Amino acid sequence: MDALLTKTKPAASTGSLGDREPGQPRKKISGSQALLRSLVAEEVTTLFGYPGGAIMPVYDALYDFADQLTHILVRHEQGAVHAAQGYARVSGRVGVALATSGPGATNLITGLADALIDSTPIVCITGQVFAHLLGTDAFQEIDVVNTTIPVTKWNVQVTEAKDIGPAVAKAFYIARSGRPGPVLIDITKNAQNELIEESEHEKCENIRTYRPKPVLQLSQVDAAAGLINKAKKPFLLAGQGVLLSGATNELIAFSEKTGIPVACTLLGLGGFPTDHPNYTGFLGMHGNYGPNINTNECDVLIGLGMRFDDRVTGNVTKYARQAKIIHIDIDNAEINKIIKTDVAVHADAKDALNALIDKCKENCHEAWRDSFHRLAEVEHEKVIRHEFNPKGELMMAEVINHLSQFTKGESIIVTDVGQHQMVTSRYYQYKNPGTNVTSGGAGTMGFALPAAMGAKMAMPHKQVVAVIGDGGFQMTMQELGTIMQYKIPVKILILNNNFLGMVRQWQQLFHDKRYSFTEMENPDFVRIASAYGIAGRKVEKREDLKDALKEMLDAKSTYFLEILVGKEDNVFPMVPAGAGVGEVLLEAPKKS
Repeated sequence: MDALLTKTKPAASTGSLGDREPGQPRKKISGSQALLRSLVAEEVTTLFGYPGGAIMPVYDALYDFADQLTHILVRHEQGAVHAAQGYARVSGRVGVALATSGPGATNLITGLADALIDSTPIVCITGQVFAHLLGTDAFQEIDVVNTTIPVTKWNVQVTEAKDIGPAVAKAFYIARSGRPGPVLIDITKNAQNELIEESEHEKCENIRTYRPKPVLQLSQVDAAAGLINKAKKPFLLAGQGVLLSGATNELIAFSEKTGIPVACTLLGLGGFPTDHPNYTGFLGMHGNYGPNINTNECDVLIGLGMRFDDRVTGNVTKYARQAKIIHIDIDNAEINKIIKTDVAVHADAKDALNALIDKCKENCHEAWRDSFHRLAEVEHEKVIRHEFNPKGELMMAEVINHLSQFTKGESIIVTDVGQHQMVTSRYYQYKNPGTNVTSGGAGTMGFALPAAMGAKMAMPHKQVVAVIGDGGFQMTMQELGTIMQYKIPVKILILNNNFLGMVRQWQQLFHDKRYSFTEMENPDFVRIASAYGIAGRKVEKREDLKDALKEMLDAKSTYFLEILVGKEDNVFPMVPAGAGVGEVLLEAPKKS
């Protein structure tokens, strides 16, 4: 992709060239200075990184950019990339992470993979050994380009200073355009040191063989509208594409005009208000009962900006076989990849919805929407009523329900991966776009704490709450040091069951309670937080829960709240492995 031709336009001047007298020779700057000037021109304000030998020239240049670039020194490179993800997810801007060569670069790979599958726009910049040492197994030399090809949307190695600016321009264009994703730039140390004439950064606005936004085909829209207008039981599944295209208002308008009920995927949460009468719940393996059951009852199923992930479909041979499938997605590779489509609309979600609003007839589908309400009543009786039982051990569901009520569903909630993630997705009532930050496709434990740091840096005026399990917290808890150093006022809520809860649930239900290496002996988390200067408390009794949550939310600085929850607190509904969505369980299967 390096050889692709680009058309560019000059970026706004940073003022550095305007001081040069006419006829005077241009000042010489280093490749590292050129890199930082390019980042400023791309409107970057915040960097997350960790220095080392191969990236040291960039850090030396960064010393003089303190008034233009805020650098956050993380405690591990994985923390940098996850923080960049959190920053990007809530701001809509490109997140940026810096790392050195070798292990510094390879420590980014988990986050790159996470960002690729979850369509998060980030640019990672790594230092590399001198160009003449490439291929010699020099100290801390890793072939970063070939290592990261599978987990990046694009990557490039730069060995000359003159190529740094164009590489940055292309990287930002690719990262944020079309279906967003991660990009990596690997810069050799000689390129960072080399002197070149200063010049204006030229932003990339076009790559000849890359078409990030498809042209809407009205024939596809007509075909989709034809199916929708004839449908008796249409159902829409909203994915993250709705959020990435900024199509929340269009989705609301479409649903209200057509009367079509809407459910959200894990990453689509926040794309449709949970208090809207047409909202039916959360999709997937631990999603709400109604959306799962009625997926196999609808006659037209509309997948909007979602990829029919296996956690949504269950067994694909049993998935929506009775329905006509309309799939709307900006990435043509996702269409017909998993579920055979009757009508494919290869388009940006916002463009497609605007066209469909004009083409589709007004409708109500009252009886069909009522069927979701009846199924919700079944779920309440079988599941929710028991999870809000005011007796016995504290339940994760009641914690999240109170959190949602206290914040009115308006805080930015960053979840890790596991039972707490599924419970939060079910019970937190997201009202607004950009308030749900989680690791979806990769399921990366350790994501939440650094991602919450990045989210708070991007949205300092918003309440940011990290909801984390005791297992995932211990994977990246060193980032408490970053939070301490920069006084990042995130709220950290640990739901502690002293187990790797999701794995334990499967062991309980499907492996005869053979709890093989899932029980955890945990340290005193509150004392650890205290060692980092972070105030906090531990809740073991239900009567202390509300007061503790309010104390956490009212705190002006960082606050750490650990809540002990039931050790065998399971998450239902649940679609077992190999089952169809219509076979969703509301309780543990009885042993024969």
